[in-house]
Amino acid sequence: MTELSKIIYQVLSLDREMEMGMRNNFGVAFTIFLIIFPYFGLGSNQDDCSVELRCKRNGPAVRFPFRLKGHHPKHCGYPGFDLSCSNTNETMMKLPYSGEFRVQTIDYESQFLDVTVPDSCIYRRLLQHLNFSKSPFYQDQENAWASVTFLNCSSSSDGKYNNRIVDCLGVPGYDVRAFATYERILGNDLQSCEKLQTISNVHLQGQAYTTFVPLLQFSWHIPVCTDCEKRGMGCRIKNNTRQQLDTECFNIIKHSNTSIKGRRLVLLVTGLTLGPLLLMVATIIIIKCYKAHNLDKIDKENQVIVEKFLKNYEAFKPTRFSYNDIKRITYKFKNMLGKGGYGSVYKGTIGKEMPVAVKLLNNSTGKGEDFTNEVGTIGTIHHVNIVRLLGFCADGFMRALVYEFLPNESLEKYIFLKNAKNPPLGWEKLLDIAIGIAKGIEYLHQGCNQRILHFDIKPHNILLDSTFKPKISDFGLAKLSSKGESLISMSAVRGTIGYIAPEVFSRNFGNVSYKSDVYSFGMLVLEMVGGRKNTDVTVENRSEIYFPEWAYKRLNQDKELGTKIEIDENTEIAKKLTVVALWCIQWHPSDRPSMRAVVQMLEGETENLVMPSNPFASTDEAESSSSVMAEKPSHDLLAVIPEINESE
Repeated sequence: MTELSKIIYQVLSLDREMEMGMRNNFGVAFTIFLIIFPYFGLGSNQDDCSVELRCKRNGPAVRFPFRLKGHHPKHCGYPGFDLSCSNTNETMMKLPYSGEFRVQTIDYESQFLDVTVPDSCIYRRLLQHLNFSKSPFYQDQENAWASVTFLNCSSSSDGKYNNRIVDCLGVPGYDVRAFATYERILGNDLQSCEKLQTISNVHLQGQAYTTFVPLLQFSWHIPVCTDCEKRGMGCRIKNNTRQQLDTECFNIIKHSNTSIKGRRLVLLVTGLTLGPLLLMVATIIIIKCYKAHNLDKIDKENQVIVEKFLKNYEAFKPTRFSYNDIKRITYKFKNMLGKGGYGSVYKGTIGKEMPVAVKLLNNSTGKGEDFTNEVGTIGTIHHVNIVRLLGFCADGFMRALVYEFLPNESLEKYIFLKNAKNPPLGWEKLLDIAIGIAKGIEYLHQGCNQRILHFDIKPHNILLDSTFKPKISDFGLAKLSSKGESLISMSAVRGTIGYIAPEVFSRNFGNVSYKSDVYSFGMLVLEMVGGRKNTDVTVENRSEIYFPEWAYKRLNQDKELGTKIEIDENTEIAKKLTVVALWCIQWHPSDRPSMRAVVQMLEGETENLVMPSNPFASTDEAESSSSVMAEKPSHDLLAVIPEINESE
């Protein structure tokens, strides 16, 4: 009965084209069944492990050390070498922590295989760290053919290299382009592009300067079957050794056409004697085909869309590490970078060359909202101005987050320096940093499938890479809202005092929305300009205790901002930053610009900026002054919408 069960399974797993041919013809279906029957019965009198199978005619041959799940017995393959056939008859391999891959070719003699990804966006997988800790495979770096560099470019960039656009990585307003290192690219053609990352050890197919297709190549050391393959012999696990994982070579029995036909004839006669069983199987086939024929076309399309989304999300999720992995990455928590109320941060290394920062969370016994917020937001997005979450650990009560390592720490370190005549980074660099932060927040508000509200924009949460490019971090207080809606409801105040928008404290000042992040950004920029906390009771002049109000009065009286600006060019930059920041901290959310408008103001000319109304005056004064100084932007009245539950 075991062999008959296999036969029934194979018949019910026929591909879609075969089903189309069987729907209206019982005779064809019955004949196909009788033809397939002998192929799966041949193994009844011989070693099933010696049978070489394929998911489709031109697919890779599957034999030891691999086995085809559902077709080869479990003892046929080497541990960790399981393959399977997809619904479209592709040869698939699933690796722990690294996801699913489509196998293109298998070189048994050289012991490597070329793979791609099911969703056809292998570039996304190249940007991820592949974890082989629970797998017998590895990436051969010595035989790698090239490196690929990814650039983040404005959609308005020169169309000269449009054939390098990676559609599956782009977001509205920005394209991601991939270049092989051997290509000669003129720098002035890509002035609007920023380098994201360079991936080494990539195997490329295609012609230089035209197109290339990256492949992932996995190799294995154990088991060693190279000698058997060279000699044209089979390879298998020894049965007569204590070490069950030792291998040996054996002669492959090649049957003549006559003997195969004889077996088919015997099995055919045997099958015909099992008339009732065959009739039952044929009936099942007809019912299956009938149902397939009557499936609604719209339902099929919807199912494909859902499956594609799930696979894309799975491929883009960060790697999940065990607690032992975290200890190995951090060298048993040897190098602490910092410590706070959230927990401790340690420096570590993934592999040999990738430095990372590992945040070990303290509230491991609570609901873990900070943890789930981080994984649920930045775990699924990628932007040059947002810190990259490489992985996480949720091992029992232990929770940790693994980020890219940013050597220049936080912005806070460089702007709160006393007795400095000019900021240590320089005014042009401060402007670049402000623009980068603004672009990152704009992406959170407009570039994702769902709007992400950060609720904790402040200097401490802006990290700087080796070139002082800013990256927004710490999404523990973040919230998601529908893309088409502007406002959310909250049950409690969230954020850091000094950066929290008025409406977050009290709804009397307006409804909470993405404009709350705009307010926090404005307060941050003012601290960049002042080189101090916005509120400082240690200053000599009492009028300067609250820097934002003092700065507004100085600019309103057409005076310079103070001693930290020495030349005219720097004066213009400081003035631009201050005016934009004052627009952002307007008391009412409807008076604040969107982050897209903020980016345009920061990148525009200073003389085109208009002073906003006084955000520190009473309501009546603000309304009267706003009619004189700047026209208040019009906004439709929006109803409060419920906050999205990230757990759904």
